[in-house]
Amino acid sequence: MTRLPLPVVDASDEDFAGIMRWLPAAGLVVGVVVAGAAWVGGHSDIWVGALCALVAWVAITGALHLDGLGDIADASGAAHKDRDTLSAVLADPHIGSFGVVAITVQLLAKLVLLHAVLDRTSLWVLVLVPAVARIGPLVWTLTLPPLHEGLGSRFRHGTKWWQIALWAGLLAPIVSFAPALSAGIGAILLWGWWLRTRLGGISGDGHGAGIELIETALLCALAISV
Repeated sequence: MTRLPLPVVDASDEDFAGIMRWLPAAGLVVGVVVAGAAWVGGHSDIWVGALCALVAWVAITGALHLDGLGDIADASGAAHKDRDTLSAVLADPHIGSFGVVAITVQLLAKLVLLHAVLDRTSLWVLVLVPAVARIGPLVWTLTLPPLHEGLGSRFRHGTKWWQIALWAGLLAPIVSFAPALSAGIGAILLWGWWLRTRLGGISGDGHGAGIELIETALLCALAISV
């Protein structure tokens, strides 16, 4: 879930599937690191703070979600052909022009929006952005068919609706102090709809791309609201 080192443990497939329920908690950890980097860099200049936050964001996730975004961008260009071509593009470790453009625009968007948010609101709000975005994979896992057998499909048996309700209930009182974060609900549903209509289902890349895009949508909502 992050690049932070953790002890090596023995885990069954059931244990592995169950880690999905902890994604929002991992998001809180990511948010703390991002907000901390923004605070440190912000002592020099607000643009430096935004850049430090972005670098920390990419580093702590190992650019895993950005990789998913690039793969989904390339795959969407092949989705009009057939399922085999779509699967082949998703499995290809190389990146195409669509993927390069998508990742570049995503990084630029996050940098500019981080600057806007840091200039207009409190740092603590950044802590919540990755956490709210990571509720999305729980919803997509339960509502979308798997595109193929892989990392994404293994999570399906470990995800329950009550887990989504629990995280929503835990985060709702905090989000009430930053109502713009409720835009995450619409963004999560919209991404699920796009995946179903455009690609036909969910995969690990779909989860990663969705997390990136929901985070950006939340930053945009915060920047506009304040």
